[in-house]
Amino acid sequence: MVSSALSLDPEPNQDVTGQERTNKEKEGKSKSHKILRVLKWFVQDQWFLIAMGFIILVSSQVQVPESQQRVKRTVVTYLAVSVIFFINGCTLSTRLLFENYKRWKVHASVQLQCYLLTSAASFAIVSICATNPHFMDPWLLIGLLFVGSAPTTMSSNVVMTRQAHGNAALTTVQSVIGQFLCPFLTPILIQMYMSSGAWYTKVLITGAGEYGEIYRRVFQQLGLSLFLPMFIGQVVQYYFPETTKKVFVEWKLIKLSSVSLLTMIWQTFDQAFRSGAFDAVKASNIVFLVFMSIALYFLWLGICFTTSTIWLPKKDVIAVCYCCPAKALAMVVPLTSVMYLNISPIDQSKLQIPAIMYQGFQVAIGSIMTVLFRRWIRTDEEREDQEKNTGIAQGR
Repeated sequence: MVSSALSLDPEPNQDVTGQERTNKEKEGKSKSHKILRVLKWFVQDQWFLIAMGFIILVSSQVQVPESQQRVKRTVVTYLAVSVIFFINGCTLSTRLLFENYKRWKVHASVQLQCYLLTSAASFAIVSICATNPHFMDPWLLIGLLFVGSAPTTMSSNVVMTRQAHGNAALTTVQSVIGQFLCPFLTPILIQMYMSSGAWYTKVLITGAGEYGEIYRRVFQQLGLSLFLPMFIGQVVQYYFPETTKKVFVEWKLIKLSSVSLLTMIWQTFDQAFRSGAFDAVKASNIVFLVFMSIALYFLWLGICFTTSTIWLPKKDVIAVCYCCPAKALAMVVPLTSVMYLNISPIDQSKLQIPAIMYQGFQVAIGSIMTVLFRRWIRTDEEREDQEKNTGIAQGR
């Protein structure tokens, strides 16, 4: 009997071991489920960032033929921007747009930061880099000046502001004002910084560029791809409000704005890789531009966020934070080709590399920032919903 009892002693230990194994398996499954949930959330929330990376990878391997680059650039730029602002016209109330046009203090603050603050910071960095003539290619230094002096972009900041639950109407208004001021302010800023007489300015041959061509191109693009689509969208929203809301909000066709922006990014990098601009620049310069693009974006974003939170509500802060650091590559290209004559194609491409790289990082960082901004504004949105529901209940 004793021996039989002793023989049964190990069974409880076996049960404990089996239970521990089961618990470990459950913990392992729980961890894997958490990882899968996080990955699923990341893909659903940051699909734009993933798609952008894929597009840049494809652009580096396959490009549109050189003979079709001009047609591709014109069609994509006009069509993509038109889709973005048509959707804005269909989804933003006319009253809200006019209210934001009247806010001259915000306009003055944003445009001063977007032109003077960013250009001054770029000139300071270029001046530091220029102390060693063998460190950076002169065309890249001049390209950095163009980045700092360029206006805010018309497309990515509007899309990102909407994704971050900011004031998309204010961002739209700032984009229009910034693009309108560009032909007048950017050439003046560039000429002012280039008058320093530094060694890198000697590579340029200044000519009597046709500035009228800049004005014509800018205002033509503003009219055909911004004002006209916005107006048509407002008309559609006025006559078919319920249908418009159902199509763009419930059916989520508002995401076409993001798809249009991806098309513009593909166009930009396709042109850059086709021109061979990246192959003509030293690897150390490319690495420097990567770090500098990230540093400049966060510097301008930090200053903008700090100064705007003092006197603006959160939705407006988000809009301003997407306007000030963002730069329009679409304006840098025509400006470089008109302001300076007799530049070889390879030098022209090198001049545009800083803007191309900065645009890629501004979209990538802006996409990630939408998550942080949504969390930051969530408490205010929940309070607004609660007050709205309380008001409805009291009305009943």
